[in-house]
Amino acid sequence: MLKRNQYATLAARARSWLRRAAPALLLCATVAHAAGDSLEAEFAAGLKEEGLTGAVWSEVLPDGTVKVGASGLRDTAKQVPMQADTRMQVGSVGKVALALGVLRLVSEDKLTLDTPLQQVLPELALNNPWQASDPVRIRHLLAHTSGLDNVRFWQAFSLNPAPQTPLAAAFDGGRKLLRVRARPGSRYAYSNMGYGLLGMVIEKVTGQPYERYLDAQLLQPLGMADSTFTFVTQMSTQAGAQADPRLAMGHFEHGVAQPAVPQYLRPAAQFTTTAADMAKLAQFLMGDGKLQGKRFIDLALMGALSEPAGTDAAQAGLATGHGLALAVRDRHNVVGACHPGTAVGFRAMLCLYPEQKSAFFVAFNTDAEAADYERFNRLLLRDLELPLRAPAPQGTPAPTVENWQGVYVPSPSPMASMAWVDAVFGFTRVKWDGESLFLIPFQGEPKELEPVGGLLFRASDRSTPSHVLMQEDGKHVLSDGLRSYERVSMLRMLVLWGSLALGAAGLLYVLVVGVWRAALRSLGRGDHLFAPLLSLLALLLPLPFFYFQSYLRLGDATIASVLLAMVTGALPLATAFGLARCWRSRGTAAEAGLWAKWDWVALLAALQLLLVLAWWGLLPLRLWQL
Repeated sequence: MLKRNQYATLAARARSWLRRAAPALLLCATVAHAAGDSLEAEFAAGLKEEGLTGAVWSEVLPDGTVKVGASGLRDTAKQVPMQADTRMQVGSVGKVALALGVLRLVSEDKLTLDTPLQQVLPELALNNPWQASDPVRIRHLLAHTSGLDNVRFWQAFSLNPAPQTPLAAAFDGGRKLLRVRARPGSRYAYSNMGYGLLGMVIEKVTGQPYERYLDAQLLQPLGMADSTFTFVTQMSTQAGAQADPRLAMGHFEHGVAQPAVPQYLRPAAQFTTTAADMAKLAQFLMGDGKLQGKRFIDLALMGALSEPAGTDAAQAGLATGHGLALAVRDRHNVVGACHPGTAVGFRAMLCLYPEQKSAFFVAFNTDAEAADYERFNRLLLRDLELPLRAPAPQGTPAPTVENWQGVYVPSPSPMASMAWVDAVFGFTRVKWDGESLFLIPFQGEPKELEPVGGLLFRASDRSTPSHVLMQEDGKHVLSDGLRSYERVSMLRMLVLWGSLALGAAGLLYVLVVGVWRAALRSLGRGDHLFAPLLSLLALLLPLPFFYFQSYLRLGDATIASVLLAMVTGALPLATAFGLARCWRSRGTAAEAGLWAKWDWVALLAALQLLLVLAWWGLLPLRLWQL
């Protein structure tokens, strides 16, 4: 009979064989599938199975040929079929084009990558603790390394902005809104705010709306006549210059239609295009920066489009990350430069493979949380017949790897206003067993990382090094180039977890025991739990108002959100009031007994959690300020 360590050895050998055999197995599957259904048929089947309305796509082949396709419906209500030339909104994929517009200004010597942001926009209330040594520069905004927050609720979910609302309106939040949370240039942290600021930079440098400048000076020279940065919406919802008969209708799950709406941070996500136009953009991005033999974008800038540089992770040897416009993407044994996008009712992906002179673009007019969009990326990769990359060989890990074991939290958090949520529910445990590094997130599947040398590691579903361990200013950091996690003390985490557990238990006690006493008609106004229970039940009051309002108004000061702020603000006050009643009535004959002691403990436990949430800015819950 095999011993336990022999089982482990055999398992390790099996894992190693499967990793080496994966490219060959995938290649066999690709060849076998080539004789099967056509790409159009597989898209149609995939759309049906994933509950998506329609899709358009384009492929750039090594010989310069462009193939476009479409499947599904443009509008479920009208049952209009999707066409290859249907215009789609692609959300953040538009950041790639906007970045090119900024690099055009750099190429024309109207701007430099190292120009400090506040030199261009001195009126900004930018709170940068590293301002003296590391100001936020244009390159940091392009590469998402400025340290600025991603987005606030009111910037993303609001029906207040109009198509011509000044871009500065998105930053009407004082110094707390533009607070730099990590040394500029050191860590990647996706920031829609950063691209909103780039739109303002373009307007300041050119003296005209960024949409007009980019449409005329970028899209027109590139031959992208069916694309625009200007706001457009569906013909069925609006008449006039902003109505576009070729624009697909956006959808959510179950075919629920959603017309386009203006937004505050429109430079970060407002872009309308076609599959053919995106193929033209992809061809330019894989070129030398020339148009008709003349320099349009400097060659050095073209080389930096997807090259991570300057971050601590890049300096530590990790090649994955974000360049000036695109991020390195290692999927399905193929490495490329990509950018995803999400707009209201739309999803999109652009991927380039410059070594093979190939690219694909795909856009869907459905934004469904449960859909597997990656399956369509696999279809396009298979159709392009890109060569598969063998996994990086295993290397000798640094002898100090075990020093990085512990609990890690996102640093910086994706959204500053949700830092408590990320710390409590977004933590990851790092464990080293002597052969592999294991990432064990609180939410999601554990991930095994194989050492490839030193402090670099590779996930089993990647072909290149995917993670690096670093030590910055005495802090232990884990990064995959696009996310950074910082180790925190177990004591801190135990305090946070204990606070949550005790507070939840206390609130549950108030609810259950309070309702039980009410059912027995023993819950009088003088009861310790009377006010806290009423306050807890009042949390249900905003729900009907939220149900009947659009989710796009979550960041607006509506009846629902104002009512939510009121009831969440009243909860700690009511809990403190109940606790004060316990204190005043201690020792009296009427309040003596076991229940009085439990009331005291439960209310104290609940109050401490509510105060913690208030400290982190989550109470009262004012969605229009988050």
